[in-house]
Amino acid sequence: MYLPTCNCNSFEFSSAAKKVVDFTVDYLENIRNYKVYPADKKPGYLRELIPDHAPLEGEDWDAIFKDVKEKILPGLTHWQSPHMHAYFPALTCYPSMLGDMLSNAFNAIGFTWASSPVNTELEVISMNWLGKMIGLPDSFLHLDNNSKGGGVIQTTASEATLTCLLAGRARIFKKFEKKVAKFEPAEMNVKLVAYCSDQAHSSVEKAGLIGLVRMRLLETDDNLSLRGETLLNAIKEDRENGFIPFWVCATLGTTGACSFDNLDEIGTVCAEEKLWLHVDAAYAGSAFVCPEHRIWLRGIEKADSLVFNPSKWLMVHFDCTAMWVKDSNAIHSSFVVNPLYLQHANSGLAVDYMHWQIGLSKRFRALKLWFVLRNYGITGLQRHIRENVCLAQKFEVMVLSDSRFEIPAKRYLGLVVFRLKGENALTEELLKRTNSKGNVHCVPASLPNDIYVIRFTVTSQYTTEEDLESDWREFATVADEIFDELECSADENRARVPLKDTKNTSFGTSLLLANTPRSPKVINGSFAAFLNQSDILASFAILKAQVHNSPHVRRRIKGILMSGKQFSLDSRLDLVIGMGANPQGEGVPVSSKTQPPLFEDSCDEYEDDNVVRDRERSNRKQTRFRLEGDESTAISEEAPICTNCGHAIKRSHQNYKC
Repeated sequence: MYLPTCNCNSFEFSSAAKKVVDFTVDYLENIRNYKVYPADKKPGYLRELIPDHAPLEGEDWDAIFKDVKEKILPGLTHWQSPHMHAYFPALTCYPSMLGDMLSNAFNAIGFTWASSPVNTELEVISMNWLGKMIGLPDSFLHLDNNSKGGGVIQTTASEATLTCLLAGRARIFKKFEKKVAKFEPAEMNVKLVAYCSDQAHSSVEKAGLIGLVRMRLLETDDNLSLRGETLLNAIKEDRENGFIPFWVCATLGTTGACSFDNLDEIGTVCAEEKLWLHVDAAYAGSAFVCPEHRIWLRGIEKADSLVFNPSKWLMVHFDCTAMWVKDSNAIHSSFVVNPLYLQHANSGLAVDYMHWQIGLSKRFRALKLWFVLRNYGITGLQRHIRENVCLAQKFEVMVLSDSRFEIPAKRYLGLVVFRLKGENALTEELLKRTNSKGNVHCVPASLPNDIYVIRFTVTSQYTTEEDLESDWREFATVADEIFDELECSADENRARVPLKDTKNTSFGTSLLLANTPRSPKVINGSFAAFLNQSDILASFAILKAQVHNSPHVRRRIKGILMSGKQFSLDSRLDLVIGMGANPQGEGVPVSSKTQPPLFEDSCDEYEDDNVVRDRERSNRKQTRFRLEGDESTAISEEAPICTNCGHAIKRSHQNYKC
């Protein structure tokens, strides 16, 4: 028997599989040790590491696995990481992986019941289990051969939404075909209009593009929820303009902020107007396994189809999208192509999933779903969902504890949207810098009124409160850096204003200076309000409760008056009070310079007393020399002090001012 040449026979496969399993366990158990995002990689980087052609001869397993570790792993975004908060969850778990290992080994293609009966049988049963777990009415389940409804596993929610839109279009075509004698689907198609909220996923709009129908995005309310009245008004408007409304998508758990459309109100409108109602619960649908979260399912009995992704939050790895319909005949009429080679003895009696989807072939996805449901059980999955929601609540508290941040939309389930207060550019820079470090990964969203937010979804079953605290420190640290840079930039651009121009009568005067002679004099410009010297001397001289009549004070006062330098407010007050406490004061020189308002004081060093006495003696000689020849300018020991500048003045000056 001929077998293709391969460097991995059964023995080598068994050995390699054990290594893969060990590597998988080690990878997931140590997932938090990896940087969640490979920020250092650029497009095309792998071309430089891998040959541009396949090997002529087969390579052994060790060489292949070596490249996995050295070339593949460094370029991964680690979706299972507890620090992965972008998009929505895309989880996996050991039971799911084991189920898919067997599915890969079987590789049975289940497009019809006859092509592999157990594929179809297990999918029907698993979808009934899951439908009951989230509280769907029996009309959505395939309970027996007479049931019109039922569930099917699709590849993605995007494909499921398109499938249901095409089913809704087929139903409206069938309705008009009975009424119009010469019915032309192409002519009618241009008049069809479908509806969704302005917060719906882009895949809904894409479904309209592929289906060649007009998709109207309707405005939501303050809670980002589409209401029944808004939908009804749009339907009436379009009918008046000659359009044919036929299909509505209600979103439970929007991508931007996980908001919920009012399903009950929308369902009532769709029932009255006879429109197909599709429910997109791609993320939030998993949460409906918990009864407390089924409040958003109120009105589901009015819907025609529903879709959600167990591959997101229920740990059944991609791809696995659960879709239910009330009337499978509407789906069949859109996709039935039944050539002879696909017919079998039980056609029409058994479910043939090729009529429920766009593609023909179908993987055995039910096996991994069945493994997860059995291994975790309902209570295990409920614990997983509740733990993630609880962690999201804790992260919300962390954000609200920092006054620089805000949460512009209400938190639902495991998604928190937050931003820095102020311009969008601040939040954009915060996200860019945080992601570039690779320790935490998030993506943005845009809310109404052009509000840029960071989406933070708690996803992984490995996430702990400590992980969230670490993630929050990343954001807070980057925010510190941004605001520090802004402050430095503002300081560099701030115009320098002379102290003499800083008077502002709307401010008070802050006495932040020491009153002890020879102590350092420091003015904190952030808190001290500057006023003119005359205001200070007139208002605050009385604050000197105790007069210091000592040699140090007397020498300080004389130095102030003789130096002609600029001194602080505190020194000026020493001057005013100290002069009044010196009845035997010696002649004081008159400064020839006019003193400006307030100023910094230098900290004088202590001098030897002999040096001080020599300087004072020299100053007295200079003073007597300057005063000779003009008795009118002589200053007596009891000369008054100018209330403007503190200089000794003549008695002849009125009001004791210079």
